[in-house]
Amino acid sequence: MLGTYITFPELLIWIPLLAGILCFFIKEERAVKAFALIASVLILAVSAIALFYADESKYPGYNQVSYYWLKYLGNAYHLRLDSIGLLLSFLTALSYPLIFLSSYKQPRENAGKFFGLMLLTQAGILGVFSAYDALMFYFFWELALVPAYFLCSMWGGERRVPVTFKFFVYTFTGSLLMLTGIIYVYMHTPERIFSDGTSAMHSFSYSAFQAASLSAKEQGWLFWLFFAAFAVKMPIFPFHTWQPDTYDQSATPVTMVLSGIMVKMGLFGLLRWLLPVFPEGVAHYGNVVMWLAVIGMVYASLIAMVQDNLKMMVAYSSIAHVGLMAAAILTQESSGLQGAVLQMFNHGINIIGLWIVVDLIERKTGVKRISELGGVSHKAPALTIFVVIIGMANIALPITNAFVGEFLMFSSLFSYRILFAVLTLVCIVLAAAYILSMIRKVFYGEMVSSVKSITDISLMEKIALSVIVLFIFVLGIYPQPVLQFTESAIQALALK
Repeated sequence: MLGTYITFPELLIWIPLLAGILCFFIKEERAVKAFALIASVLILAVSAIALFYADESKYPGYNQVSYYWLKYLGNAYHLRLDSIGLLLSFLTALSYPLIFLSSYKQPRENAGKFFGLMLLTQAGILGVFSAYDALMFYFFWELALVPAYFLCSMWGGERRVPVTFKFFVYTFTGSLLMLTGIIYVYMHTPERIFSDGTSAMHSFSYSAFQAASLSAKEQGWLFWLFFAAFAVKMPIFPFHTWQPDTYDQSATPVTMVLSGIMVKMGLFGLLRWLLPVFPEGVAHYGNVVMWLAVIGMVYASLIAMVQDNLKMMVAYSSIAHVGLMAAAILTQESSGLQGAVLQMFNHGINIIGLWIVVDLIERKTGVKRISELGGVSHKAPALTIFVVIIGMANIALPITNAFVGEFLMFSSLFSYRILFAVLTLVCIVLAAAYILSMIRKVFYGEMVSSVKSITDISLMEKIALSVIVLFIFVLGIYPQPVLQFTESAIQALALK
């Protein structure tokens, strides 16, 4: 029986882990694509069912498991999916079938390795969202990074190897800084006594980290050790320089994972570890980080405005959106936190939609420069309808899913500091300008020679984009279920 023998967090990690390993042994491309798609749908089903068992008072054994792993180090295999973890796990589970469907007909060299690494990355990401032990959190953090490195370096553009090396150096350096911080906090946690009378010196448990004996000064520099890892992963200014080139040079399905899901690991780190474990560090340095996030928003929006490369434009757009979420989280106001969590889910859906469109255009035309495209709507009317809707969601138009989240984040920034709200408003206007300009130049106007031979999107691509549009409108018109679902977890983090 579920909850007695196995829990939802375990299923969500073990299914992609085992499926990913099996993919390496499937040699036929069509077979491995079908297997990976079926595995991703199974993971989505488990994640969707888990949402209905979120109430721990009614279902205490369904979304949590804990037993000692390295007992005398105070380390436990402790997985728990709270409402925020469940929401982000569902985003991860939902994204993978969409990614696989949208690129299903695309030929893939070494398909077994590709889909195996993709699923191993998913296992690591899902582990990050469920780990309630600091050492387990670090383990899954690295488990997500390592296969992502191979995905970026083995498939993609001509410059993928040096670009991926930069990505690896940034992320691995951030991870080592976080590991240093984890060990230091561990050494300051209360001694743990076991039922048999033996003791571990300290503990890596989440509760022990919250109870660690740390001075305000120690919390200050530990804040930066943890933040370095989270800032690189999001990324926010000035830790972002690896991102645009990596997004541009990686295979687009990999870019979708990096942009739609993995950036949420950094934002989740702020919510799970930074705010609860280092409250004095956040109080002292949170304003500095908010300035970095807001400066990054403005910088990325201005760069996106002048981009001629479609992939680069979407990459810088993502930096701006993530900066807004990071700033809203650090206000520690309930409206900002609720808006950021809602927007973490919505941004994942919307940005994957944009990447699917960009990938389709590049595959069908062989072109990714905006100046070399035009009149796509004449040859691909269905794709045009989808891109207009997804574009409207990315600029947070009312009745689209991003509107409520951005409104809540904007209101929290307005009450925190009016200047932040003004700069955020400027970025929203700039986003409307570059998204609408891209749609006008690429899809409308006179048809250029590069698009004359393209065809409209296939059934699988329509299914993937239709699911995205469905979420755009459902969560745009009625986001209340998500807000209620995460309310208790948000209240535990909010200062006001």
